[in-house]
Amino acid sequence: MNLKGIFTALLTPFDAENRVNEKALERLVKHNVKLGAEGFYVGGSTAEAFLLTCDERKLIMDIVKDTAPDKTLIAHIGSVHEDEAAELARHAEKAGYDLISSVAPYYYKFSFREIRDYYYRLAYETSLPMLVYHFPAFSGVNMGVSEMREFLQDERFVGIKFTSNDFFMLEQCKAAFPDKVVYNGFDEMFLAGLSMGADGGIGSTYNLMADKFVAIRELFEKGDISGAQAVQKEANRIIALLCKIGVMQSEKEVMNQLGLDIGICRKPFGVPSEEEKAIIAREIIPYIQKAE
Repeated sequence: MNLKGIFTALLTPFDAENRVNEKALERLVKHNVKLGAEGFYVGGSTAEAFLLTCDERKLIMDIVKDTAPDKTLIAHIGSVHEDEAAELARHAEKAGYDLISSVAPYYYKFSFREIRDYYYRLAYETSLPMLVYHFPAFSGVNMGVSEMREFLQDERFVGIKFTSNDFFMLEQCKAAFPDKVVYNGFDEMFLAGLSMGADGGIGSTYNLMADKFVAIRELFEKGDISGAQAVQKEANRIIALLCKIGVMQSEKEVMNQLGLDIGICRKPFGVPSEEEKAIIAREIIPYIQKAE
């Protein structure tokens, strides 16, 4: 099990009837393997996890495992419905996943004690190691180093998916627990995360340009910081366009224009306009690898 490197946070393809498009998901996984992804984060925010049924999340786990059996696979099982999260954790173990992960329980402003107990119950639900998904901007749960220590000091927790720009906290967590893995979560700040000790990244835009993040990491490890900055700059030009249109909506349109036919996001997400599709065709498609 390789825990360091580039892990794509997979999109979920849907067909015209709004069902999970199994064949398109297989092609998406294979495309990312070709781009150099070392593994996959399955069923996370990018997958529209909270717009999927429990059965759909299980199906997606199975398809990815069957398509990439030799890659490191992390199953995001997070749900504000803890029994559902536990059910997904058990399914991930049965399917042969390497890790489970969960965003903190959200919306109801749970106390840290309640959040900690949620994580610990899930961590001991299976024999799989657990990765804390730290995403304060979306979850509303902003844990600091002392709270992270509650998890990282326990052997069942292998590390953090760190989707925050508090790189001081990232460095402090890594310094206190050097044997734990920390993944950078904001793609546009990947190089910054590496410079502060991140072991790799889990990213949404990796779906279309994982190769750029593989290159950034390789250049950084060789000490070629200016080269890494140049690739990050090119990735960020694309990310800025995606953010302007809508990240997941535009990512799906990119993949559709590449011929992967992964459909659109589920409502209440919207769809890119014809003008926005033209911008994608002109400003993004020529700068990324084509799908086979």
